[in-house]
Amino acid sequence: MIQTDKQAVGGSPSIAQSDYWWYRARTRILETVMKPYVGTPRRLLDVGSADGPSVTWLEGTAEQHVSLDVDPRGLAEGGVCGSATGLPFADGSFDVVAAFDVIEHCDPEATALAEIERVLAPGGRFLMSVPAYAWAWTSHDDHNHHYRRYTRRRAVEAVRGAGLVPLRATYGFTGTFPMFAAQRLVTRFKERDAGAVQQLPDGAVAPLPEVSPAIERLLLGATRIDERLLPALDLPFGSSVLVTALKPHR
Repeated sequence: MIQTDKQAVGGSPSIAQSDYWWYRARTRILETVMKPYVGTPRRLLDVGSADGPSVTWLEGTAEQHVSLDVDPRGLAEGGVCGSATGLPFADGSFDVVAAFDVIEHCDPEATALAEIERVLAPGGRFLMSVPAYAWAWTSHDDHNHHYRRYTRRRAVEAVRGAGLVPLRATYGFTGTFPMFAAQRLVTRFKERDAGAVQQLPDGAVAPLPEVSPAIERLLLGATRIDERLLPALDLPFGSSVLVTALKPHR
């Protein structure tokens, strides 16, 4: 999770449950979509590395892998504690910058994306994932200090606005989308009737939805649909948006 102007920001849920099914599935989906664009970079920056379980596939792809997060609990030894809206690196420092489920935490959004564009070298690649659909907003987004959810078009427009050239944009978690949509809609109705969202203690890690072993197996099996289709197709809907982009040579 990345520094915003909201106070008492808690850490990523992955700090408490790194083996949660969603993180394990996201690892494979991100690798399927993003790895063809990574290449063999000299320097790679992982912004928001508290979600480390989903970036293990990037290990060993770069000569130097730099991790940054505002929450030291999400940093391995040697990581940098810092904010996406003020990256502590020189212009053009990195060949690849990854920000997986980070930009939705940043306000202004444009500042974070401008910082990413700034530290990318010309010809560098940006890898981004963000949560999909404003209609899916629930207390989970409030507890995780989100500012927004995205459509594919909205995510592409934001990347273009930073001066980057989109290379690929697709939805992810299409296989689990029917279950995701049903759960979010039911939760919205319940929360609407309940009134104000219950606040978490300062700095608390937001809880993840509990699932039984049988449901976990079902969900993981459904994500295999994404893995089979994504090498050849951009998917038309899903609970995440995945974008890869290029910083052009000026």
